[in-house]
Amino acid sequence: MHIASVGVSKFCFLFSLAFCGLLLLLIPALQPPARQVDLPQPRPQIKPTQAAQSHHTRVPAVSFHAGETGLATRLNGSSVGLGGSVETEVTRTDKRGVDTQKSQERGALPGRKAGGLLGSTSHDPLDLKDIFIAVKTTRKYHKSRLELLIQTWVSRAKEQTFMFTDGEENELRTRTGANIINTNCSAAHTRQALCCKMSVEYDKFIESQKKWFCHVDDDNYVILPSLLRVLSSYHHSQDVYLGRPSLDHPIEAAEKVRSDGSVSVKFWFATGGAGFCISRGLALKMSPWASLGNFISTAEKIRLPDDCTIGYIIEALLEVSLTHTHLFHSHLENLQKLPTDSVLEQVTLSYGGFENRRNVVSIVGGLSLAEDPTRFKTIHCLLYPDTDWCPKPKPRHNI
Repeated sequence: MHIASVGVSKFCFLFSLAFCGLLLLLIPALQPPARQVDLPQPRPQIKPTQAAQSHHTRVPAVSFHAGETGLATRLNGSSVGLGGSVETEVTRTDKRGVDTQKSQERGALPGRKAGGLLGSTSHDPLDLKDIFIAVKTTRKYHKSRLELLIQTWVSRAKEQTFMFTDGEENELRTRTGANIINTNCSAAHTRQALCCKMSVEYDKFIESQKKWFCHVDDDNYVILPSLLRVLSSYHHSQDVYLGRPSLDHPIEAAEKVRSDGSVSVKFWFATGGAGFCISRGLALKMSPWASLGNFISTAEKIRLPDDCTIGYIIEALLEVSLTHTHLFHSHLENLQKLPTDSVLEQVTLSYGGFENRRNVVSIVGGLSLAEDPTRFKTIHCLLYPDTDWCPKPKPRHNI
């Protein structure tokens, strides 16, 4: 009896082992087939073009339209709209190499951000309506200077030219249709008064939505075709600061915007007496130090005039180099040395003041020096001979 029960127990134990083994074998077969995981696909490898592989080929510059809807990338002169932000991964070595190459092409120092290159591939089709021309003046010069400008070159760009002064001039505005803006700044020729007017100029340009901001003084003649030709060599979304220094070396000032003034900074600036132009892309970047009265506070910190403050913001703070040009002229230079055959190819011209009335360009026309002491009328008549007050050539009589 006892032997029989032991046998039954052994049998049950063996049967249980066999059953469990069978289950272990059947479980994988009874499970549903495993779902295959989708692995990430490798990114396609873009082979560099043959031009990009050559180290002698210029790297195309990419710039963005700031302050506009979305972004746009300018690459080799074409524009591609982008709905979102763009990140471009460039190693520091590559950045330094591109900056150095651009700087060498422009004659700037390596490591500085360079503006557009004259004759670059990123051309910007321009009309006069794309340019905001600001003329800085004062009430005492409305009769002697401003009316001459309105009679000459401003008459060809009335809608694009804005005169920033320090007093009301309703009679002149009504009579000529000129855009005369009373800045409510002081009429004194002080740093504070000059910076006050420049601050208003900057804000009005930003409001205008135009592509270029060009500042001139009330003793400048702007040759509009030349201005269009030069600015068309760049794109308004590039960082372009174009003008002529009055010094042959950078100016040095105490750095009081980003530090306590214990260190100094050197930078170039374009003299306002000859005029200068700034692209909209660069002007928008100036906003933290220039907009809504910030320009005045920035100038007070470094204690420099308006044109020097412009150079400080662009060169010292934004690290964009001034593009030097010899096409802009002020009364500080010897204008008689300018070759006669190149006068009409310049962008801005000027004339001497009370202390040096003979400092004018040498040019021959239908008006004598006594009739036209600044030579502005002569220049205008050579450019626009159809002007009603210009002297008409005398008809020749056949013998």
